[in-house]
Amino acid sequence: MKCIYIYTFVLFAMCNISVFAQNTAQQINKAEQELETLLKQEQNLKNKLEKLRLTKVQEDLATAGLPKCNSGCEVIKHQALALCYDEEHEQARWVAHIIIPAVTLGNLNRTNDFREDDKISSGSATLNDYWFSGYDRGHIAPSADFRWTAAGISESYLYSNMSPQLAELNRERWAELEGFIRDYVITRGKQVHVVAGGILEKGLGTIGESKVSIPKWYYKVALDESEQRTIGFLLPNKDCTYPLQSYAVPVDSIEALTGIDFFPNMPDSWEKSYSYKAWTSEDDTVIPDVTPMKPPLPKGLFNTVQARLYEGETITVCGTVVATKLSKKSGATFLNLDKKFPNQIFSASIWKDNRSNFSYAPEAFLLGKKVCITGKISMYQGKPTMNLKDEGKVVIVDDVEF
Repeated sequence: MKCIYIYTFVLFAMCNISVFAQNTAQQINKAEQELETLLKQEQNLKNKLEKLRLTKVQEDLATAGLPKCNSGCEVIKHQALALCYDEEHEQARWVAHIIIPAVTLGNLNRTNDFREDDKISSGSATLNDYWFSGYDRGHIAPSADFRWTAAGISESYLYSNMSPQLAELNRERWAELEGFIRDYVITRGKQVHVVAGGILEKGLGTIGESKVSIPKWYYKVALDESEQRTIGFLLPNKDCTYPLQSYAVPVDSIEALTGIDFFPNMPDSWEKSYSYKAWTSEDDTVIPDVTPMKPPLPKGLFNTVQARLYEGETITVCGTVVATKLSKKSGATFLNLDKKFPNQIFSASIWKDNRSNFSYAPEAFLLGKKVCITGKISMYQGKPTMNLKDEGKVVIVDDVEF
């Protein structure tokens, strides 16, 4: 009888274990189904959120106003960016997009799905135009700015968003500039409007059967509407050896060069000046007037006061650049040494045609520096001035004691 009891107990236990195991398996299956449902819901919410953000981007682009220019380029609106395609140069005259704080949370990677833009009525550039050309397919709007949207990353690889850049620019200073503006969004948590492109003009060299123009200069402008803050950058299509700050300029100076009104619905006053340090979380410092260098200077050098005595002669004048201006009307750059307008005692000018002889933006790079410049002295409204034709006529002497 005892054996019967033991057998019955074991059988009962085994049945219960089987039931328990079956119940656990069912619970696991149910939990997996619930998780799958939640994951689908999460993905649906992410897709909805992406679409809403893309809609907001288009609304905000319209608020600032899409760039306006006199050329006959074709305006194309994609989901994450807008551009104006210039058939004559087979690339965009401008590409506009917005970097939003969600870029911080985005984890999408490059897709490298380079392809033609079917929205361009005349047809965009192609792979064959760039293949073995010696130039990179330089993104105008970088894919990393769209890490939060698969649609945006994909659109960034359209050939309408490409321009032939030398590797020395594309992979170095241009990439640094892209990261600079993106870091501003990440650290401040504020969205930034960005417009960029190559400066397209007559007589540029070309690549490929489509004759894609090779810009000599590239620009990028940025707007933080919440802070009423703008900044522009102008970089030559070559190895940019100077620090990024050297290529910073006011937005309206780039408007003068390109003929493009980048933010037509925003006040023009926002575009007339910039503070590089403000974009790096520091306040800009106004350069104060300084006392001219005390003579006698080393042989062959003269201070800004002595310059007026040498009208018509070619000499070297030394002083501190306390004010600069890039004229929107003429494209000329003006430098004041030691004293600012209207109390200036000596000035120098770089005419528009000579600007390409400088590897940096002189109005940004030279501001606040002690320099010695060489040229012919002429008088303008009773004040000595000098015309600078190339970078070699300017020597930085910050570390030299006179």
